[in-house]
Amino acid sequence: MAGSQNHKLAAAVFKAGGLGSIPAAMLTNDSLQNELTAFRDALAAENHKTTAWKEMLPVNVNFFCHTAPASQPEIEISWRLKLTQAYAAHGIAPASVGCGPGRAPFNGDNLKLMGQFKPAVVSFHFGLPDAEWVHQLKRWGIQIWSSATTVQEAQWLEQHGVDAVIAQGLEAGGHRGMFLTEDLSTQVGTLALLPQIKKAVQLPVIAAGGISNPAAVIAAKALGASAVQVGTAFLTSHEATTSALHRQALMSETARHTALTNLFSGRPARGIVNKFMREFGPLNPEAPAFPLATAAVAPLRAAAEAKGQSDYSPLWSGQNASDCEALPAAEITHKLLQGWA
Repeated sequence: MAGSQNHKLAAAVFKAGGLGSIPAAMLTNDSLQNELTAFRDALAAENHKTTAWKEMLPVNVNFFCHTAPASQPEIEISWRLKLTQAYAAHGIAPASVGCGPGRAPFNGDNLKLMGQFKPAVVSFHFGLPDAEWVHQLKRWGIQIWSSATTVQEAQWLEQHGVDAVIAQGLEAGGHRGMFLTEDLSTQVGTLALLPQIKKAVQLPVIAAGGISNPAAVIAAKALGASAVQVGTAFLTSHEATTSALHRQALMSETARHTALTNLFSGRPARGIVNKFMREFGPLNPEAPAFPLATAAVAPLRAAAEAKGQSDYSPLWSGQNASDCEALPAAEITHKLLQGWA
């Protein structure tokens, strides 16, 4: 949900009976502090009790914990050359396109901020950060969750001290949480992955991927899920910061066709197929490593969106966007909770 939500959606979900999340991968530490402060103030303004979370801040803060790659100027230059025609079509000078990462991994400043706010949950994508950082979070009473896309990843996470495993199925939108292998053939659907992980670990397992209505919640619960994690269904909620173009795509027939692509960031992520994905991928081995690929497409995205086009926008979506509606987040949450009753 990075780039598509802030504290408002997290607070609305919590007030409706769920646990909201604040995505931190694209935020500076100062911006994250502002979001956490705003979330805390939103709950305090309505005197919401947090006793269920032992007085912790009742929110999940999600971080990426990838290893930042070394600079790849030659690869980045070569990649921009392949985009020359696209740049020309939008009046962009290739020499003006910058380099550098678009997402930062969990760091020491983030750790200090977590100690200050003490969210109930800190979750990670792409494994776990430094072991001492994980131990410190746990000493503060914070639960650690992380995504697993295979049984092996779930077992690794259990061995390294997580409190719960998020079973991310192939259907899920956005970035794959895979970290022990880059082999996409290891990825399976949520309803196949969930029971396998449930058998392999002695931890609560949270189902993620393709869950957008009460029936899917019921199915996940029947297969042993301790909770479900929902993303795509909230992208068109009133509180989401999803762009108008992205919302339009999610609620159109084009959302039926999604694919994993590395074009927008350098790492496989599921989104609605658009012009960029059709012409250059969706998986292109020449794209710079994650997250360095972001810089090359950023000016194309901005130029196209200014013209009302989503040709170069990362339209993140799970495989089932058919339940996406323009509704308050509370109403979406209440619908999903019907499947957990």
